[in-house]
Amino acid sequence: MLRIIDARTGEPVDAAPARRGLTRVEAHVVGHDATALRVLLVADVLVRALELGGTPVWALLSGGGEQPELRAGAAALGIRPFEDGRASGTGLGEAQVLSVVGGTDGQDAAGTGTEPDPALLPRGVRVSVAPAAPEATGIPEGADPTVVRLALLSRPRTAPARLDADALDEARDTLVRWRRAVADWARQPSRAVPEDVRGELRAAWENDLDVPGVLRVLRRVETSELAEGARFETYAYADRLLGLELTRDLGSPA
Repeated sequence: MLRIIDARTGEPVDAAPARRGLTRVEAHVVGHDATALRVLLVADVLVRALELGGTPVWALLSGGGEQPELRAGAAALGIRPFEDGRASGTGLGEAQVLSVVGGTDGQDAAGTGTEPDPALLPRGVRVSVAPAAPEATGIPEGADPTVVRLALLSRPRTAPARLDADALDEARDTLVRWRRAVADWARQPSRAVPEDVRGELRAAWENDLDVPGVLRVLRRVETSELAEGARFETYAYADRLLGLELTRDLGSPA
């Protein structure tokens, strides 16, 4: 069961209702910059984690629905579209609301004026996301969006993230190495993901959406004694959460 630390109380709560009712995930953003994209990315991974656990999700964007630049940047990062929170309202009988907010608790997430729209203020469990490269207006010019996605996912969501040359180079090297390895492993007979490895992956992302913990498991599997077919299936399984296109190079020349 995915458990999230509520930023308002500091206490862990179940991210999904006990009876697998609908969970509403609201991404609250202001403007279009790297921090707004990071909020959307965390919300995207949160939706993926819930769906992997069998929970139906309604994903909404509040505060940025009318910003084509933000939506274009999110699409480039592989973030699935969110419905416009202003137009969607309520009424689907959701049993849980998770609000993903940036900065200091998302108090400004409903708008830039002095009188925010009360309907767009964060509700329910608050999932806090620290700033990312505050000087950046979006994806760094010339950067591979998937590399940026990995660079952002490599840091705990509650810690500031950087998108400087060193962070992007490290993410690029990791992504290239993993895609090549996955393509090589795919040439061998498939093997199931070992249950202990599957358990480690799920334990990481179900513990307050610890994506860096998921990445640590993959690094250990990369150099393990597991059969190559099992390593392939492990990376393919984890990528359902990560969205890094780790199987993209399948079928490419050795």
